[in-house]
Amino acid sequence: MNDYSYKNSTLIPMAIIGMLFFIFGFVTWLNGSLIPLLEVVCELNSFEALFVTFAFYAAYTIMAIPSSLVLMKIGYKNGMAAGLGIMALGALIFIPAAKLATFSIFLIGLFVLGAGLTLLQTAANPYVVCIGPQNSAAVRVSIMGVINKSAGVIAPIVFTAYVLTGMDQYTKESLALLNEEARQAQLTALSQRLVSPYIGLAVTLFILMLFIKVSPLPELECDGDKQEGEKLKLSGILKYPHTILGALALFMGVGVEVIAGDTIGLYGKELGLAHFGMLTSYTMAFMVLGYIAGILLIPRYVKQESALAISALLGILFTCGIVFSSPQDATLSHIFLSWLGIPVIPNSIFFLALLGMANALVWPAIWPLALNGLGRYTGIGSALLIMSIAGGALLPLVFGGLSHSGISHQHAYITLFFCYLVILFYAVKGHKITHW
Repeated sequence: MNDYSYKNSTLIPMAIIGMLFFIFGFVTWLNGSLIPLLEVVCELNSFEALFVTFAFYAAYTIMAIPSSLVLMKIGYKNGMAAGLGIMALGALIFIPAAKLATFSIFLIGLFVLGAGLTLLQTAANPYVVCIGPQNSAAVRVSIMGVINKSAGVIAPIVFTAYVLTGMDQYTKESLALLNEEARQAQLTALSQRLVSPYIGLAVTLFILMLFIKVSPLPELECDGDKQEGEKLKLSGILKYPHTILGALALFMGVGVEVIAGDTIGLYGKELGLAHFGMLTSYTMAFMVLGYIAGILLIPRYVKQESALAISALLGILFTCGIVFSSPQDATLSHIFLSWLGIPVIPNSIFFLALLGMANALVWPAIWPLALNGLGRYTGIGSALLIMSIAGGALLPLVFGGLSHSGISHQHAYITLFFCYLVILFYAVKGHKITHW
């Protein structure tokens, strides 16, 4: 196939999938701003508030294998449409949750949103990997990552502007001065700010579902999909150690990504920063820079596995910066951000935001390395990798537990160090293991 026909065969599908990745990012990275809001509305401590990430990302583990089975039955295109429909239902659940200010209903809505995203991502990620040459798959995933994380930059800013305005009147100290009736009225009013945004999100998701159904998106066929031979079994994926180890590395990768993106607001709130609700945008902005670097460098100058190793080493370096730098001194952001008119942040938060750059290429590098050579097991391998998103559910709770066990919030980030060691092993050795 010549270069012209190749570009034409992938341009429209990539544009459609890119739109879906924007939705992934917008919905996913709203959580970073939602966590400190629900901490106030539902009167939670910071550990309890992190169950927002647990409910959202636990859906990936529970629903990944069922999603792969659904895709076998209805195909990738119909699977994407179904995922959007489920997400619309999850957004609608936020309406009674907001009106009642009940944390358990919020968690149900988050789980349903996560379930829809699981089906959507189980279909979309292998689509991006398989639609072109394997050695440039990380570039295509990086392009999707730029779109995804650009939405992650926008979402907290929009959420802060329309929902978190005037949050200074909802501090624990100011609420404690009110009588019970007035305090509940304040919390209910704050909670109901979520109703209109999530109605709008549900309508948007429903329209996108209809669009995908009528779009010219072709059905995905990966190499080996039509091979004859043994009957396809879920357990067959166990024959591929590079995929199993890839899932473990991705578990760690998603965990550190969620900790960096979703706890930065809590940490900023603890340090008394007025703009804590939009701090997730800092992490996402650095992720976008990391993805752009990947697009420019992979595979022409840097191999996918080398990019993964560099990412892990940067993660270790920045984690040391978080743990050992000053939470009061803002010298670094004065140097790098103030000239752009961006509000400055303490050094420890600056290093936490920099993790976005370290984390950017972990996802796009692991996917093609882990799916390489799976053929007709690609769908099952994709489901396994989607299951590893459980790292985003469990590792933030480990972090939260540490921060409540006598270790300071800042020093609890040492959790990330061990995660990056696992990612480094996969980059150097794990992806090469083809037999147990």
